[in-house]
Amino acid sequence: MDYDNITTLGQLKATNYKSLSVKDELRKNLILQLQNKEAGFEGILGYDETVIPELQTAILSRHNILLLGLRGQAKTRIARLMVNLLDEYIPYIKGSEIFDDPLNPISWYGKHEIHIHGDNTPISWQHRSERYTEKLATPDVTVADLIGDVDPIKAATLKLTYNDERVIHFGLIPRAHRSIFVINELPDLQARIQVALFNMLQEKDIQIRGFKLRLPLDVQFVFTANPEDYTNRGSIVTPLKDRIESQILTHYPKTIGISRKITFQEAKLTEEQKLIEVDGLVKDLVEQVAFEARKSEFIDQKSGVSARLTISAYENLISTAERRMLINGEKDTFVRMADLAGVIPAITGKIELVYEGELEGPAKVANTLIGKAVKTLFSRFFPDPEKAKKSKTANPYTGVTEWFTEGNTLDISDALMLPQYKKALMQITGLHDLVKKFHPKLSENQTLLLMEFVLHGLAEYSQLNKNFLNGGFGFSDMFDSLFNAGEFEDEDEDDDIDFK
Repeated sequence: MDYDNITTLGQLKATNYKSLSVKDELRKNLILQLQNKEAGFEGILGYDETVIPELQTAILSRHNILLLGLRGQAKTRIARLMVNLLDEYIPYIKGSEIFDDPLNPISWYGKHEIHIHGDNTPISWQHRSERYTEKLATPDVTVADLIGDVDPIKAATLKLTYNDERVIHFGLIPRAHRSIFVINELPDLQARIQVALFNMLQEKDIQIRGFKLRLPLDVQFVFTANPEDYTNRGSIVTPLKDRIESQILTHYPKTIGISRKITFQEAKLTEEQKLIEVDGLVKDLVEQVAFEARKSEFIDQKSGVSARLTISAYENLISTAERRMLINGEKDTFVRMADLAGVIPAITGKIELVYEGELEGPAKVANTLIGKAVKTLFSRFFPDPEKAKKSKTANPYTGVTEWFTEGNTLDISDALMLPQYKKALMQITGLHDLVKKFHPKLSENQTLLLMEFVLHGLAEYSQLNKNFLNGGFGFSDMFDSLFNAGEFEDEDEDDDIDFK
């Protein structure tokens, strides 16, 4: 359709244009998308067999939708992508505050324009990107914000009574007529505001300061909510919840693979940062931290652990390696285990601790999560150290642990230049041979990374002692640390101060 040349109601009628409600419009375009086997909701990963089919069913049913899930589960992003199912352009009466349909006006202004100008009524075209309105629900949101209020200045200027529609200053929802309107964190709205929404969904009328205005708005409502909000900050009033026809439960990624794809898709890296070498082991470790957090007794599981944790952690991980490269004047580098010290600020800012977690402190909880992630993934690369210790066959870790038993210690910071880093790891008896035995075809960088990984793994299996340093980790003999418990207690107290 030649939108530029259709500027009046008469020209629009000549094209045999037919108006559709916004719900019918979404349904029509979804049907075409499904028939053509086109991929909808681009960038939404891990929901192909759960959330997306339920969402498509709700759209086909022309339902208002409630997306219910914990934070960081792409609820708002899904709502924003629904815009792609709208027609590219729709006509509206030029000058209308609520974008009246020329073929079906509902406001006084729209009806008056057509009454005066007939087929010469001027029309404009609205792009689908302009047909989306989003509002974060907060306790201070008012009926005037969402629906509208009487404008006394307009009433005085036009010499109209307050019962006349023309004195109303429309709120966000009327201005979203023929559009998608999203309310995030619905339970945070006061009950009386929710009742006003219920009235709009059920009766198609607006009540402002006692004046009842029949205004059959055409709006696709999408609400988002966190299940915890029902008991913590507020609740969805029963009549409103009953009128939201489809409730769809979202969830966190179910596999490391899906979680990795989300992180790489969302992480904002510069072109220089993309050149830094990152092994798949480290990538999986970052994702595993989030999986460990989602079952940790130190973290409030009702609050959730957002996917933004792994995104921020991955960005920090790359930046830690990049910082070392810049300071040392190196031309390239690769991400090491010591660089995990740099992700701690990303973790502590994304978790809500329960009482036990507060006693431990956020930094210690973050380090505990990193340690558990290492332990979970260790068996994918090396034999279980506990089973190896009890086995009748030769223990592959004996050479490494005995090196520390002899009184040797090792500190690895994220600031070491490559020659220093390599020298530090190569001095440990049997460590290089151990890695080459199980992974003979790796590059030198990957071998060094796994050598460092072995030390972390043995520490998690209580065969080495691991200290958390500023910008790295220190390793020593497990029994030596037990014999010097008092000394380590003092060091732990210092670490607590440093972490905070």
